[in-house]
Amino acid sequence: MNKTLVAILVAGLATATASHAKESESEHGQEKAITAAPHSEQDNHDDHREENHEEHDAHKPDSEHGHDDHGDENHDEHSAHDEHNSGSEHGHEEHSEGGDHDNHGGHGGHEEATSASLNPAQMTLADIQVNPLTPRKVDYQLYAPGEILSNGYTSYRVSPRVPSVVLRRHVALGDHVEQSQPLVTLFSETVAQAQANYRTAWPEWQRVQELGRKTVGEQRYFTAKTNLEAARATLLAYGLSASDLQALVASQQSVALGEYTLHAEIDGAVLRDDFEQGQRIEAGAPLIALADEKQLWVEAHLPADLSLTLGAGTRAEVVAGDVRVNAKVTQEAHTIDPISRTRTVRLLVNNPEHRLHPGQFAEVYFRFQTKRPVLAVPETALMRGADGDWTVFVEDHPGEFQPVEVELGRALGPLREISGVGPGARIVTQGAFFVASQIAKGGFDPHNH
Repeated sequence: MNKTLVAILVAGLATATASHAKESESEHGQEKAITAAPHSEQDNHDDHREENHEEHDAHKPDSEHGHDDHGDENHDEHSAHDEHNSGSEHGHEEHSEGGDHDNHGGHGGHEEATSASLNPAQMTLADIQVNPLTPRKVDYQLYAPGEILSNGYTSYRVSPRVPSVVLRRHVALGDHVEQSQPLVTLFSETVAQAQANYRTAWPEWQRVQELGRKTVGEQRYFTAKTNLEAARATLLAYGLSASDLQALVASQQSVALGEYTLHAEIDGAVLRDDFEQGQRIEAGAPLIALADEKQLWVEAHLPADLSLTLGAGTRAEVVAGDVRVNAKVTQEAHTIDPISRTRTVRLLVNNPEHRLHPGQFAEVYFRFQTKRPVLAVPETALMRGADGDWTVFVEDHPGEFQPVEVELGRALGPLREISGVGPGARIVTQGAFFVASQIAKGGFDPHNH
């Protein structure tokens, strides 16, 4: 009876141990399936090992499965060691594949080209010109927009000194007049009173002079003289001439009081005559503008931030339409125009043939020469490098061009002063863009690596 119970217990324990081992192997297989590498060959290899392992277990007698838990633990450690070896082999394979890929990438890399080689045919086709860089004094021009104006120092504005009414005009717009020529006749009540005072003072002064200072006394003598001088000065200030005053007191001439004529003070042309006959003109209002067009002003407008001094006598060429004349700087403003934000430079131009006229727009070209020899290249020789710096292309061997970074200096008309390249260097002065494109082509990787 006891032997039978012992046999039943041993059989049950063996069955439970085998079932537990299968469940552990099943869970272990699922974990391996989850953590397996993406390579199908490795998966097949692991499955094949598990199948062989199960078949091996199936051929084992029940007594081996009936071993103690220590045997199961050794079995689990052995399986874990197999997994570790499998993972190591798989990782090694992935590492090898990655290494091959890196080697492929290194093989496909391409360094950026830093020079260009051109044959004579290419240089001729692209019209590439190479010239040695030589220090020299540079003659250059500076352009500025300008306007032709009348010479304010020789022009004259005709206006009444007292409120007046226009009676007659004697000249028209565009007429050329001579000094003392009548321009316009006006009437003024104020002038009439001044003329009457002069007519009264004149005979009194004549009488006092005839009688003598001792006869009339000092007081009467100085009073008569002062009244005449005041009346004379008043009429001259109103614009009357000395001949007008003589006609006023001449016995054979009859002059209507209040009428007076304004005369030309200079030789010149009538530039403006904004008035009508019968119009009342206030004191100081412009009637006629006279200008001597033999010499005119040209005002050039330069950028306010231009660090350039244009002293008196600086030469310039003025172009207005099809007229080209030489001019010289006479004045330079020291203030900035608040509207145009420019600096004004005034030039004087001779205009004996009256080919230029005030109000015309003009182009002004200032002429300069550097005081010392400088290294300068045409603007077409300058190109932007890959990093944004200015470069020129230097020919170190025939047909071999290297980009060299330079620092820019003054703008000298079509040339630009540079530093960073020594004298004697052969610079591409024309066709630099083509050379730059050839260098860019040399640094292009068609594999896009």
